[in-house]
Formats: sequence, C-alpha cells, structure tokens
Amino acid sequence: MSGELTAVAAEGGCHLSVGDCGFPAPGSEIFFFDEVARWTILNTEISVTKPMILLWISAIVVIAVFVAAFRKAKVVPKGLQNVAEYGYLFVRDGIARDTIGKEGDRFVPLLFAFFFFIWMNNLMGIIPFAQFPVTSKFAIPVAFATIIYLAWVPLGIKRQGLGPFLKSMTMPPDVPKLMYVLLIPIEILSNFIVRPFTHSVRLFANMFAGHMLIATFSIAAWYLFPTDLISDPDALSFLGLLGSAASTVVTIALTGFEFGIQALQAYVFTLLAAVYLNDSVNAH
Repeated sequence: MSGELTAVAAEGGCHLSVGDCGFPAPGSEIFFFDEVARWTILNTEISVTKPMILLWISAIVVIAVFVAAFRKAKVVPKGLQNVAEYGYLFVRDGIARDTIGKEGDRFVPLLFAFFFFIWMNNLMGIIPFAQFPVTSKFAIPVAFATIIYLAWVPLGIKRQGLGPFLKSMTMPPDVPKLMYVLLIPIEILSNFIVRPFTHSVRLFANMFAGHMLIATFSIAAWYLFPTDLISDPDALSFLGLLGSAASTVVTIALTGFEFGIQALQAYVFTLLAAVYLNDSVNAH
C-alpha cells in the first residue's frame, strides 16, 4: 500500500486535503526499480535497471574527467588538470602515504579509483533526474568490500607468509600468553569475518538512510501543500502550508548535508581499505 500511495503522491493526487488519502510514507520499495531492458545471451537473461545505468554513468564520468584533465598535461597545471592533480595528491598523500607509508604509492591507483568512483556513485543521490545513490543497493558496497578483501588477504600471505600473517592478525604483541586463548578466536572473527561486513555496511547504511530521509521530506512537502489554495482561498490550511514549507527547507538542508556525507563516506571507505592493505604490508 505504501508503494501505491507514493506513486499517487508523485502523480499529484495525494494531499492532506484530498479525501482519506493518508501520508504515503516511502518504504523499501523506493530502492527497487523495474527493468529498463532485457536480453537473452547464450540462454542467460541479462536485465538492465536504473542503478546499473547509473553505475555505468558514474564510471564513464570519472574516466572522462581524468582523461580530459591529463590528456594534454602541462608542467604548470591549470583548470581541470589543477583540480584533478589536487584530487590525486589528496588520495596519495592524505590516504595512501599517511596510512601505509612510502610503500603506499603502489596502491594509489586502486585507492584513487575507489575514492572517486564511490563518490560519484554517492553523488547520484542528489543529481537531478538520477536522484538515487547507487551505493544504497547493498550488493554494490559488498562487491567493493569483497575486492578489497581479496586484495589484502592474499597480499598479506604473499608478503609475510601464511603463518606470520595469521599470527600478526590474531596475536597482538605484549599480551599475556594465556589471553591468546580468548583473543585468537575474537581476532579471527573480527578481522576475517566482521571486517569486510562492516566495511560494506557502513557505506550502504549511510547512503540508504540519507536517501530515505530526503525522500520522506520531499513527499511530505508535496503532501502537506494545499492544492486548493488558488481555487478556494478560504480552504487555506495554515498548518498544512507551514508543514509543507518546513519540509521543503528540511529537504534542501538534508540535500546539502548529504553532499558532505557522500564525500565523507567515500573517504572513510577508501581510508579503511588503506588500513587493511597496511596490515598486509606492515605486520604489527
């Protein structure tokens, strides 16, 4: 029923002053989309939805921006190249080197790609006509976290050896030996199971909550607005008009706040990826 009311509200038929129309509170249905296209290739059905399209657009935008910035790079940067270089230096110096050390330079391409790709996917939540953060689909952050997991675990085994790597990850130094009976299972659970889960959930939950809040107040602004204000001034609902105005202001404020959160979550995800890679490169 919630999905139907949301659709009615979008069509302009659901307002506070219209019959028994209750507030069409958005639910989980706003995160699911109908197929845009479907193909069958080698007996395998491939369907395309809006989040998939936005995912590809994000990748194309990031690639296009940085290709354009460095296609004719100059010794003294200006314009787009200058902005792009600041972005690169931010990831290299502020994330890779600060977290991993000088050896972090080898991971800059991976961290750089993740930071800007995730940020662009997050920004889709406030870009007109897109208006959906791709990372609010749980499968996307899970895929990102899985890539990082499959990078730092094999790298740690390769660099340190299986035994030393497991010891580094499960046996903190300067701890009474008897405590290892308790600490080793906890560290295994924390580092190899909980870590990738929280890595993905942190990004997903923030984008999910932000999109839900903006959708809720956007619908409230429309729902509370008195539709018969012009045709019947006597029917003016002061509380409805006030609520609509307040919801509009909150929506604008939340959009600005979400802009900051989107950049922050891209940074946090990339920073944690660097922390995990550091555990592989540098033992405790």
